[in-house]
Amino acid sequence: MLEVVGLSKSYRSGAKVTHAIERLDFAVEEHEFVGIVGPSGAGKTTLLKCIAGLLEPTSGQTLLRGAVVTAPPPELAVVFQDYSRSLFPWLTVRRNVELPLRHKGVADKGAAASEALAAVGLAGFESHYPWQLSGGMQQRVAIARALAYQPKVLLMDEPFASVDAQTRAELEDLVLRVREQFGVTIVLVTHDIDEAVYMSDRVVVLSRPPSTVREILPVELPLPRDQIETKALPAFASLRARVYEEIMQGQAKAPAA
Repeated sequence: MLEVVGLSKSYRSGAKVTHAIERLDFAVEEHEFVGIVGPSGAGKTTLLKCIAGLLEPTSGQTLLRGAVVTAPPPELAVVFQDYSRSLFPWLTVRRNVELPLRHKGVADKGAAASEALAAVGLAGFESHYPWQLSGGMQQRVAIARALAYQPKVLLMDEPFASVDAQTRAELEDLVLRVREQFGVTIVLVTHDIDEAVYMSDRVVVLSRPPSTVREILPVELPLPRDQIETKALPAFASLRARVYEEIMQGQAKAPAA
């Protein structure tokens, strides 16, 4: 479904060049859930923006179903971390969800929005404005907007970082449910190791900048996942420790020459 091939991105400010990511290679299968973790500043958001076609890589490329991504493709949607900036406060919940559908041939925009809002537990809140909702509910609106767009691939950039622990758990389970309901392929960038292990089929571990892929770890935990039972499994604790170890070793990586 999705291939990242030799992807590198550098930023230039005058004579100074900062190498964020360097020759990243990995693939995501159709309907797979892949989590991406790494040390702080590892270029995870930069990577996601390059995958989405929002940022031009310095070298390398991303392919979606074999086609090179040079701009945001219509089969892809993004959920950002800061829901307060991604939602339009002067539009109702329904209008926020329907907004991107104007640019895609969705036959019944109202039905698509209603289905997405029901899937995230917001049926009945269509006439509310974002500022009338809690943070967790606002992020549900952002997720519903992405789902209504009917993407094949959903990219999520630390989407639960700004909510409390209980709401985070609820949103994690919500995303796992809608993944099954809509059959969407998901790539999640997160700094939370537990979240990556709990939600993913595989975890991609990045090193410190210039970031490379240190390890790709399969998550062989039983489905469906449960916040209490899954996290109580010895296999969960073992994998979480393995991911943490890889991040710590990647953080100590010597800078590239």
